[in-house]
Amino acid sequence: MELILSKEATQWFKDEMDATSGDFIKFFARYGGSNPFHEGFSIGVNFEEPIQIAVSTVIDGITFFVEEDDLWFFNNHDLHVTMDSETDELHYEYVQPHLH
Repeated sequence: MELILSKEATQWFKDEMDATSGDFIKFFARYGGSNPFHEGFSIGVNFEEPIQIAVSTVIDGITFFVEEDDLWFFNNHDLHVTMDSETDELHYEYVQPHLH
C-alpha cells in the first residue's frame, strides 16, 4: 500500500488543520459513513502520535501515515488524496496497485 497526496491536498492540511513540519497526521477507519469496501466505515483524519506505522509518506516535514491496525480498511489498495475542485474538499481514491 502507498499513501499519495497531491500538492493541493498537502496545502489543505497546512491551511485547514494548521499542519506544520514535525506533525503526524493519521488516516484511519472510523465508524459511520461508507467507503467502496466497508459499509458503515469511512476514512478519518487526525493529528496523532504513531504507535505502529504500516505506511507513511513525509511531505514538507509532515508525516502522513496509516497504522497496522487500520490496513484492513484499505483492502490492499493505495490511497490517493487529492482536492475536489468543485467542493474544495479532500477527495479520497482507493487505487489498485500495479503488480510488477
